Amino acid sequence: MAHSLIASPNNRPGGPNQPNLETNEIWQARVDLAACFRMAATYGMEEGICNHFSAIVPGYDDLFIVNPYGFAFSELTASMLLVCDFHGNVISGSGTPEATAFYIHARIHKNIPRAKAAFHTHMPYATALSMTEGDPLIFAGQTALKFYGRTAVDRTYNGLALDEGEGDRIASAIGNADIIFMKHHGVMVCGPTIAEAWDDLYYLERACEVQTLALSTGRAVNPVAPEIAQATYRQMREGDPESARLHLEAIKRTLDRKQPDFRL
Repeated sequence: MAHSLIASPNNRPGGPNQPNLETNEIWQARVDLAACFRMAATYGMEEGICNHFSAIVPGYDDLFIVNPYGFAFSELTASMLLVCDFHGNVISGSGTPEATAFYIHARIHKNIPRAKAAFHTHMPYATALSMTEGDPLIFAGQTALKFYGRTAVDRTYNGLALDEGEGDRIASAIGNADIIFMKHHGVMVCGPTIAEAWDDLYYLERACEVQTLALSTGRAVNPVAPEIAQATYRQMREGDPESARLHLEAIKRTLDRKQPDFRL
């Protein structure tokens, strides 16, 4: 299920305008993103070598970190991640991004500045619900209420995203949402930080898993009353940034015990 690659990178020539990519803040972003890849693999949220996470480079709103094509999430380390610009140039790293990774993520980061992190997966439960009739998520379980009013559905499936036009269309479909279910495809989670994107990705799949189990009983799934759903959403969102930070720290401690090479 390999996808075509973008053209070989045209590395930006050296000179006084070269970005300084050796800061502690940028290295920490690489480590955090590598941790997300590893834990996503642990939870079975990836699909071969075809899914991708990205994050804006701290201090450089026109550059983003993304995984190189050809590697499973479980293989990735902080130093293996690429830095790209919005024009298809690989600024730092060996290899190139997978084609759809570039065309989707570059256009999302360019067109939606609040999306400092963008995580795209074909994780099974969320993807399964993207294939069903109607809106994918039923706001019936408590975990689902974290996403109340925050989701969109892209009902137009055009095959692989292999040009800027399709990337722009997907970015437009996201609009003001944080999570978009891409019909017949998967999901994209956008966040203001790597930690918040990870937290949403994890709990989204958990909410979709529980909903799928509930639907499998054949009994009606009853949504929470809108006023209660809205109030619960507000309760959850109030502490989300700190909860997400702690969640990311927890997965890094877990990986330090079991897969410490993610930091390399």
